[in-house]
Parts: sequence; C-alpha cells; structure tokens
Amino acid sequence: MDSPLTVAAIKLCYLVAAALFIFGLKNMGHPRTAVRGNLLGVAGMALALLVTLFDSSIDGYVMLVIGLVIGAGIGAVLAVKIAMTAMPQLVALFNGFGGAASVFVAGAELGRLSGEVQVGSLPAIGHDVLVATALSGIIGSVTFIGSLVAFGKLQELKWFWSPRSFPFQQPANIAVAVCAVLLTVWLASSGGWWIAQDKFWALPLVYILLVVLSGFLGYSLTDPIGGADMPVVIALLNSYSGLAAAATGFVIDNNVLIIAGSLVGASGIILTQLMCKAMNRSLVNVLFGVFEGAGTKADQDELYATVKSTTADDIALLLDGAQRVVFVPGYGMAVAQAQHAVRDLGTILEQRGVKVEYAIHPVAGRMPGHMNVLLAEADVEYDKLLEMDAINPTMGQVDVAIVIGANDVVNPVARTDPDSPIAGMPIIDVDKARTVVVIKRSLSPGYAKIPNPLFGAENTLMFFSDGKKAVLDIVGAVKELD
Repeated sequence: MDSPLTVAAIKLCYLVAAALFIFGLKNMGHPRTAVRGNLLGVAGMALALLVTLFDSSIDGYVMLVIGLVIGAGIGAVLAVKIAMTAMPQLVALFNGFGGAASVFVAGAELGRLSGEVQVGSLPAIGHDVLVATALSGIIGSVTFIGSLVAFGKLQELKWFWSPRSFPFQQPANIAVAVCAVLLTVWLASSGGWWIAQDKFWALPLVYILLVVLSGFLGYSLTDPIGGADMPVVIALLNSYSGLAAAATGFVIDNNVLIIAGSLVGASGIILTQLMCKAMNRSLVNVLFGVFEGAGTKADQDELYATVKSTTADDIALLLDGAQRVVFVPGYGMAVAQAQHAVRDLGTILEQRGVKVEYAIHPVAGRMPGHMNVLLAEADVEYDKLLEMDAINPTMGQVDVAIVIGANDVVNPVARTDPDSPIAGMPIIDVDKARTVVVIKRSLSPGYAKIPNPLFGAENTLMFFSDGKKAVLDIVGAVKELD
C-alpha cells in the first residue's frame, strides 16, 4: 500500500507529464517548433513511465524490464532503418499497436478483477469499469485490424491493394456494430449477476467475443477505402488509438493515460476533419462512399494527344530566364527520395537571384504533413513551405512550376468537371503558371484513377524520369549554363 505522500507525489508527477503532453502538442502545431514539441512529449512520457514504476502494485519488475528493453530495441531499430517513404506505413503500425495494447491491458485487468472478486478480496466490479473495458476492446480491436489493413494498402501488398467486398457488406457492418453495442450493455448490466453465480468465466468470454466482432468490423470498414483516402484514414485511426487508451485509463484508474489518450483522440479527430476539408469530402463519404475513377482509355488518349516531352537542358534554359519558381512535391518525390536534390536545385536557383517557393497540398503523399516532413528533413527553410491557400492566389505570377510526382492534387478537373470523382476538391492551381514542368515516370493516373488534363495542357512540359534522377539532371544542366 502506497503512503499518502507517495500517492500525492505520483499524482503531481502525472500532472506535470500531462502538462508536457499539452505543451508538446502546442509546439508541434508549427514546423519551426515541432522538434521541441516532440521532445516535450517524449519527456512527459518518460516521466509518466518512471513514476509508474514506483507503484506498489507492481511485482513483476523482471518481466517489465524485459518488455522495456525489447520495446526500446525495436523502436531504436525502426528509427534508424525505416526510410522516410515508409513513414506512413510506420505510423499506421504505431496506431495499430496502440490499439492492440489497449485490448490486452483492458482484458488483463478484467481477468485480474474477476479473479480477485472470485476469492472475495474485491467487491463486485463496477458498471463503469465494465463499460470502459468493453470500449477498450471494441475501439482497440477496430484500430488494430483497421491499421493493419491501412498498412497493407500503403505498402501495396497484393492482398490488401484490391478491396474485397461481399454481399450486403454495409448491412453486415451495421449488424456487427449493433451486436457489439448489445454485448457491451449485457456485459455491464449482467457482470454482477455472473459473478454472484460464480460464472467468472463469462466476463472474459464476452470480452473476447467483443474483440473478435470488432476486429471484423475494423477490417470490413477499412478494406473498401481507396488509397487516395489513406491520409484521412490514418488520422482517424490515430484518433481511435487515443480513445482506446483513454478508455483503458478508466479501466486501470490511471489519470495520465486518460489525459494522454484524450489528447490523442481529440487531436486525431481535428486532423481528420482538416483532411476531409482539404479533400472537400465528408467523413461519412470517405468511410462509406465509393471513390472510383472515371473516363475510358479513349478519353485518356484524347487528353494526352498533345503531351509535349522535354529534357533537362530545355528545363535549365527555362529556369535561366525565370524570376519565380515554385516546386510542387507529391508522393513521387517521396518514392524517389528526391527531397535533397530538390533542395539543392532550389539553392542553386536562389544563388542566381530566383525566388524559390514550395507549394504544399494538405493531402499530398500518404499521410498528413508528409511533404512537410520530407522537405524539413532536407533542411528546406520553413518559411518557404507555403500552404495551398497561400500560394494559389499568386500562382498566375509564377514563371515555372515544377511538379514532382504529384497528380490528383494538381488535377484541374477538380475545378472544371462537376462529375469527376475529385470534383470540388481544393487543388494547387499549377495550370495557371506560365510554364509547368511535370516530372513523372509515366502518364499513369494517381490514386483517383482518372486522367489528368494538365499533362496535355499547352503550357505543360513532361519530363519522364525517376524524380531524383530528373532533378539531378536538371541541376547538372543548370550548372553548365554558368
């Protein structure tokens, strides 16, 4: 039993940890302070972990240390080995493991409480604890399985890449969700009766059934969602993992877990809403709508009949006479790891008196802020990273817009074709620049699976090449002009 002084000290440290989490989130709201915010969050979590070790109820320090060493080792390897292009997949896995942890912790606590009630050392388990346990199992399982599916899609694994639908899928999802709710009510209302009847096995059994049903729901809800919506899904699953952690905090009566989970849940919901706004789609449409490509091969051939190919030397001559150049990065830049080459080209142009900026679309890439992270890694100055709303009003004054691997986020049909799957989606208006250079391997469509008339526009030049090689070739050609 902890002394009152020890309990007060632990709660005070938890309060400090919670404050560090809040200030960390605040600082992560801007690229310039994001590193500091991350360090504050890490400090808060380290403090919470250390303080928890002083809890008198912990008696398995050997297993605890083994778990900490294994987890820290895996984290260190991932931090060093994972490429920036695989960061969205890693975030999806983090979300999933957070959900799985909530499932196991809540389930273990339910088993422990059931056992202690059975031997008479505890009164009957409260309804609030049973409800929180059920919510941990439901949300955590949905998060875990849904995140695995999201990981498979982002990794382009064959099994997950093509959605697998079955008859009456949406009604089945509704039926499973209703069953989960009914089981939660049953668990909360009948838990005391089961214990009174010495049927202690019933509580874990119902919990396992809840977890299995929720796992099916996580798969069935996530699998039909297309790759274009993955940034929204990642943000939503991140929110789910926080909500699961908060519910688990109520199960084990841990204040810092409740606070941390609530912060993650709330920030994830806000980010999800921002992502939906950036795509001009509702969350309901993302989760349950159909995002299908439109247009036949004949339509595509007609659009691309006027495509003009170019070379690095021609682009260098264009840049030689430019006064303002805007880079528009997309997932192709991430795949090619071209961010450092882009930074070098931008630096060379600035040394020649050219104004260089970077136009960032909120959903470019495969996770929120993907392009910001890549360019920050390449030490591009934060002030040069302009959001879509900031750059669009002056895009008509840009001499050369260089699109590197972006597709749907620069597709003008979002403005011009009300029947397009991306109709109304805010885009970066690169087609309004005096000259557009698009660097892509081919004319293949983006995640929306629709052709892009920008590629065949009169002011567009296509440079077919790997993103990094193309930019390096342009760097070499610009240097030869000196």
